[in-house]
Amino acid sequence: MFTGIIEELGMITSLQNDKENLDITVRANFTSELKIDQSVAHNGVCLTVVSIKGDTYTVTAIKETLDKTNLSDLKEGHLVNLERGMKLGARLDGHIVQGHVDQTAVCTAISESDGSWYFTFSYDPALSNITIEKGSVTVNGVSLTVVNSKKHEFSVAIIPYTYEHTNFNTFQKGTTVNLEFDVIGKYVKRITELGK
Repeated sequence: MFTGIIEELGMITSLQNDKENLDITVRANFTSELKIDQSVAHNGVCLTVVSIKGDTYTVTAIKETLDKTNLSDLKEGHLVNLERGMKLGARLDGHIVQGHVDQTAVCTAISESDGSWYFTFSYDPALSNITIEKGSVTVNGVSLTVVNSKKHEFSVAIIPYTYEHTNFNTFQKGTTVNLEFDVIGKYVKRITELGK
């Protein structure tokens, strides 16, 4: 489990294909604190640490993950949002995040607003995911509040701290991002669908 509060930006140092899997090596300040088998969210995708060497660690993404997330777009030198698993008893500063990406979205607009930024994202309606005004959504692992919720589109407001300490500052129109919709909302939607 995660909170969507990004700890740091990690840099991709190596990408190695292993049959249909992708081994992703990341340089991060907290590498020395990691252990093999630990979970770390990368742009919101929960992956398991499989090796550690110096200030880098490696995780493996399987084909299913690569097909449903933006991890297949990674290149050496790219920055990824990182968060380690939540500690039991710690404050939940964001919202409940599982690290299970529901689908990707495309950034369709970016506007600056007197010290903050508004990012708009559009997503494929085929998977029937939804947002609600002032509800929670995770974009590339960042816990955010939805503004201007529309059918298959929403915006988020980004404060300077988030802009500077996540990979939001690399987004452009056309950037593909990972979305995890609010887990409670997903259960409510599923229950109402089954009740029809």
